[in-house]
Amino acid sequence: MIHDLLIFDLDGTIDDPLVGISRSINYALSYFGYSPIEQKEVAPHVGPPLDEAFKAITGVTGVSQLNALVAKYRERYAEVGYSESVLYPGIADALASLNKAGIPLAVCTSKRVDFAERILEMFGLRSYFRFVNGGEIGIQKWQQIKDLLSQGLISKLSVFVGDRAVDIKAAHRNGLEAAGVLWGYGSHAELIQEQPRYLLNSPSELLVLAGSDPSP
Repeated sequence: MIHDLLIFDLDGTIDDPLVGISRSINYALSYFGYSPIEQKEVAPHVGPPLDEAFKAITGVTGVSQLNALVAKYRERYAEVGYSESVLYPGIADALASLNKAGIPLAVCTSKRVDFAERILEMFGLRSYFRFVNGGEIGIQKWQQIKDLLSQGLISKLSVFVGDRAVDIKAAHRNGLEAAGVLWGYGSHAELIQEQPRYLLNSPSELLVLAGSDPSP
């Protein structure tokens, strides 16, 4: 194998969470007196940490205010928002093929770990992954990867798979190679600017990371 572990982002890479995220964001915005926003306006904020999303949407910079928005968001997300996620076509088959081939897999997401676990269990995918690492307010993805390295859970031979520039940057900052995926929320221009080793157009191409031919 070229890589000893494939580390997957969750939102925008394995599942499409836009409906649940947008409805939960609007739930929080409405509670605090802000006008709701269109689903298409939420899309650019899928991936980075929630506090950054609320900061960009509302202009609020105070930590306590941002924390309150995130907490209110999570009320709805915990109840129903997580279940509004859908799998990208072909991703379940690709993960099953990688698992069958004995390729070690893991998840590292900005989403809180209990939500990530719940989503993977909902789709019957949790057993494919050695571990699931989740984020928290104030923690950047590069810091999550750095911590995983320090714990020996991943190595510099691992590759990070994600759909946003923040994923590629986080991997590179820690000396890992990265694979950008084009079925999520990052544009071709956004990803190519960060120079990932791989740029994948469809989930079937994930098999390239294991040294397998993605062709039928």
